[in-house]
Amino acid sequence: MLRITTQQNPGKLTLTIEGKISGPWVTALEQSWQELCNSAKGEQLSVNLCGVSFIDAAGKALLKQIHHQGGKLVAIGCLNQAIVREIAADEKNGKTDDPKSSKRNPIIFYVLFLGISVATAGSLRAQTPDRRRPLPPNPPTQVLKLTLDQVVALALKQNTTAITAVIQAAEAVQDKNVARAALLPQANLESAEALRRLNIEAQLGGRIPGFPEHVGPYQVFQAGSAFSAPVFDLTLWRRYQGQRSLANAARATSLSTREQVILLVVSQYIGTLRDVATVQAADSRVNLAQALYDQAADLQKEGVGTGIDTLRANVELQNEKQRLIEAQASRETSLYGLSRLLNLDPRQAVELADSLSYFETPQPDVEQSIEQALAERQEWKSLSDQIKAAEWQKKQAWDQRLPSLTAEGEWDYQGTRLNNGIPAYNYELALNLPLFTGGRIRAESTRADLEIRRLQQQQADLRNQIGLDVKTALINLTSARSEVQVANLGVQLSQQEVDQARDRFRAGVANNIEVIQAQDSLARANDNQIAALYRFNQARADLARSVGQMERVYAK
Repeated sequence: MLRITTQQNPGKLTLTIEGKISGPWVTALEQSWQELCNSAKGEQLSVNLCGVSFIDAAGKALLKQIHHQGGKLVAIGCLNQAIVREIAADEKNGKTDDPKSSKRNPIIFYVLFLGISVATAGSLRAQTPDRRRPLPPNPPTQVLKLTLDQVVALALKQNTTAITAVIQAAEAVQDKNVARAALLPQANLESAEALRRLNIEAQLGGRIPGFPEHVGPYQVFQAGSAFSAPVFDLTLWRRYQGQRSLANAARATSLSTREQVILLVVSQYIGTLRDVATVQAADSRVNLAQALYDQAADLQKEGVGTGIDTLRANVELQNEKQRLIEAQASRETSLYGLSRLLNLDPRQAVELADSLSYFETPQPDVEQSIEQALAERQEWKSLSDQIKAAEWQKKQAWDQRLPSLTAEGEWDYQGTRLNNGIPAYNYELALNLPLFTGGRIRAESTRADLEIRRLQQQQADLRNQIGLDVKTALINLTSARSEVQVANLGVQLSQQEVDQARDRFRAGVANNIEVIQAQDSLARANDNQIAALYRFNQARADLARSVGQMERVYAK
């Protein structure tokens, strides 16, 4: 077995080979090498032989050809390194790739090779991956830069929860098709050949004098078709209607799950943007603290400042560095959480292309938003379809009291042998009328009625929950809009405070206590601004989710 993978690095293309280069795998390696050469655009080409366990004569000849064409051979282990050195020496001495020349190699080389192979079998087995397990793909080398639209699209395509919901909806559609098939005629072909022997006394209830006690054995051949079709059966129709309503409910549940997945991904993306903004703000505060520390140290050297001022500035600098480290850790954790929601490779580096922003949005009306939510929320539609399915199930239970009419028939070619058969047929119309079912029909009807009542209670609770979601989202949106305005003004005033305190300290009018206090005020103002922008964007997402517009707003 041979595993061939291609890895692309800046200015370099590597062909990694694992397994045995022998037999038909030599041709596969040659094709992969030619494809690599055709796709190369000035990059350095190399072949990694570290995972190769055996090379036959044809494989060695191919490696010589690859080395002759400019490919760099990389190997570990005595065997592979010896073969690479031999290929390089032959290339240097101008030897050809004639297979007959391999017979002139000293026998002592193969003896030494066999001894080394036996001695190092344990180490080679430890270095060689298990061939029965699939080898992991090469780690991604490029950073994946994603916008919010791209994140939502990836989530709908790759998120496990969203995919599972789609599969469940598809299963419900197939259940509906199964129920529909029961309403349609059924036909089949059958053929049988049997050897029979019958007891006459058992068949007739007594022995007939003068007749043998059994008949046969004799051969029976039969081939033909059979069909059946419901003529009148309301239970089958009710079952199909119920399954159709359940399929609609499953589809609505799938769409609701998609909305929930989009909300989770958007919330995670917004939260990650908040952490990124926190890192940027912390980094700028570290730079400011460093400049203030340098200023305090310079003033102390000039004899204007004091050592306590320099010490205070240094303490503040270390505090800001600590906050920066915490912010960076929180940012990386949020990025990992986003990758998990998108079901990406854990080794894939992710970077956000958007930033926290604010833009004025109109304030929706509460009553109109609630009506829109009741019309658009997929959870509400799913419960409505489930209630319809329960009602059809109740009707199905009661319709079991009615008679059902079924048409059946078969046409066969029967005989004792294949060449002496005659046509035989049987057609019938069956009427079935239940007389006594032991209370089963009443129990099924009562159970369906209880299911309807349970779903109606869930629907009433969902109506109240939708109203609460809409009102809460609107309140949070209004509050966040005001917070952003106040926070922006707070950042401006805090920056002015820092500038004035820094000028006063430079002029010697005050010590750097005012500067430290101004730095703390600026840090709080930055945090308030980032938190306000985060709450505003999160409130917009919550409002879109509450009115059932999540996919329409965020899935472009």
